[in-house]
Amino acid sequence: MNKKQRVALLGCGFIGEVHAVNLQAHPATELVSVTDTDSARAAAFAARFAAHAAPVSQVMNDDSIDMVLIASATPTHADLLVAAARAGKAIYCEKPIDLSLERARRVVAQVLLCNVPVTVGFNRRFDISHQQLKQQLRQGRVGPAELIQMVCRSSEMPPLAYLQASGGQMRDQAIHFFDLLRWLTDDEVTEVAAMGAALALPAISDFADVDTSTLLLRLQRGGLAQLDNARRTGYGYDERISVMGPLGMLESRSQQQQGVTCYQREQIQQPGLLPDWLSRVKATWYAQLDAFVRSLNGETVADLPGLEDGLQAQAIAEAAVISLAEHRFCPVEKVSL
Repeated sequence: MNKKQRVALLGCGFIGEVHAVNLQAHPATELVSVTDTDSARAAAFAARFAAHAAPVSQVMNDDSIDMVLIASATPTHADLLVAAARAGKAIYCEKPIDLSLERARRVVAQVLLCNVPVTVGFNRRFDISHQQLKQQLRQGRVGPAELIQMVCRSSEMPPLAYLQASGGQMRDQAIHFFDLLRWLTDDEVTEVAAMGAALALPAISDFADVDTSTLLLRLQRGGLAQLDNARRTGYGYDERISVMGPLGMLESRSQQQQGVTCYQREQIQQPGLLPDWLSRVKATWYAQLDAFVRSLNGETVADLPGLEDGLQAQAIAEAAVISLAEHRFCPVEKVSL
């Protein structure tokens, strides 16, 4: 019989709530403890999810807690990751490991010494359409990837306060697609060129961020990729990936709302795209949690993102940030553990 993982959730914000719902729903996890810098919010959150509120130190010293899920603000990830690893906990950590690649590298080196299971929150790998795309690429259906086009366009701007702490579009939004690119192609990005602008919310240029960007990426085996990102559209959430090879093309498309297509006179009216990014990605958090829990119970699980994936995606993001600032192609550091 599989062991039921007793879990402490660190962070009671929006993503923390998503994870709390999933932890309650999963048959092999039990949410027993929550922490937050806002003690009142932690207490209310704990009452809602039948857990108890506790400080981080208590969580780390509680031998009955098997797993820690880090869903707190990005600047806290690194310290919590190290503390949980030293306490011998299994760890699910939201991306990125830290806003600084150099610090993230030092943190990973410390965590590896503790020999604990860790997964990094690249939940887009668990999108069913993207997984089918990956499976068919592995089967060689279109041959080796030669040209990859990726689109990530959110329907609405996040709050300004979120953007100020996010680390910027490359580290926050595009980083999911840097990971997807590596995962789908089983290849590494060697250089990147990025162009961006603050078109939807010009105020973010005050802290050197962009909300609209286009990137060109070169892969080690010769393939070329293009990624465009937008923080705001006027037509719904748009996420799609196409991969062309010598034998054809595969595409994981944007998804529509359910509804009827109407054909009338010379017009065709179809259901629009999903209204927001959460509608598309919500199920992927549960899927990654489930994969991690199954791995903790001894099952071999393919494609579970780990610490090296976290570092390498961030290395691409760092090169993209430099490219944005310096208007040039920038080489991508190969991070090795």
